[in-house]
Amino acid sequence: MPTTLQNFFADAAQEAATDLETAFLRLPEDKRNWVPDEKSRSAIDQVAECAMLNGYTVGMLTTRVWPPNYDFQEYLREKAELAKDWSAVKALLDENTMKVAAAIHEVPDGDLDIQIQMPWGPMALSKIIAYPYWNMTYHQGQINYIASMLGCLE
Repeated sequence: MPTTLQNFFADAAQEAATDLETAFLRLPEDKRNWVPDEKSRSAIDQVAECAMLNGYTVGMLTTRVWPPNYDFQEYLREKAELAKDWSAVKALLDENTMKVAAAIHEVPDGDLDIQIQMPWGPMALSKIIAYPYWNMTYHQGQINYIASMLGCLE
């Protein structure tokens, strides 16, 4: 049975969230907030980003616009606060991944070419529905790299 792009990316996003959590939990508890260099990010910060951006993506898929009144500094503050508590990060990741998967499923085929104006230029919905999967997979790799530096990558 053929699958749609929407079904593929909705399912892939859910799998990526599970894989991201697995990578995160592989790290020793005392290293989940560790940064290997002053210019790098902790594992929990990366998972917090994924949790928040999955929610932002739901909004864009629903409204077809970049979040109005978006404030990057406020986003950074919210992410830093969220990253203080793994249970809050996990709850938001689970909730927003479920929501983004549902929103991806709801995008009609005829809307995949719709362009949303992003701060860096227009982006088609067909690419935006791929973003949650891509972003979580990317950060899974970053966290696995941290695990490899710590010697705990299986």
